[in-house]
Amino acid sequence: MSRYFALDIPFHRFVANTLIASCLGLVPLLFLYVQLTPGFATMLLDNRLALGRFLRQVVTNGLPVVFVINYISFFLFALITDHTRNITPPALVILIDVPVRIAVFFGLHALIYVFSADWYGSFGGDRMQALLVVGPTILNSAFFGNISGVYLYATLVSAVPLYTAAIEKILMEREGGAEMVRRWLSILPGTTGRVLIALLIFAIFAGLLTALAALIVWAQGA
Repeated sequence: MSRYFALDIPFHRFVANTLIASCLGLVPLLFLYVQLTPGFATMLLDNRLALGRFLRQVVTNGLPVVFVINYISFFLFALITDHTRNITPPALVILIDVPVRIAVFFGLHALIYVFSADWYGSFGGDRMQALLVVGPTILNSAFFGNISGVYLYATLVSAVPLYTAAIEKILMEREGGAEMVRRWLSILPGTTGRVLIALLIFAIFAGLLTALAALIVWAQGA
């Protein structure tokens, strides 16, 4: 992974690699989402207008959200795996990544929805209505209840490498949380244990995202 995401590679190559990784994470989940949604595949095949709107939604909303989040996380990955730099403490990278993911996921959804209302007449062309649906939409994303769930889990392609790299750095320390991580890894040592902890961190991120969305929905209804 360090071969494709490093601080010393050209910017355009880093961007291209991020775009490729984002598509690799996005496309299989899109197919899965279409197959799991009753009648959706048939509708897309039989209705060109619906297909066009679906593809437009993916290109103008999904891909930008996934790309930006992945770019940030891959940059942090490149930073923490760069041997010329010493990130102390390495857990700081995770503490930065998780809230940034939440902020970007919410912020880009809101921004793109407002633009969609202006450019395509989505949400009845009403900007306020566009903003009001952000919370309810994201509330169901962690449960794969809508297409935003596809965008959420497509960012796993950057989360897992970053978190496993951070865990490796934590294990190299002799103080702080390193001992706790070693105890967790004693149950499932090696790569499996690191990946499972990385997935647990991602699950925490998804839970925090859902909690924030629920709070927004509650505030809207209050």
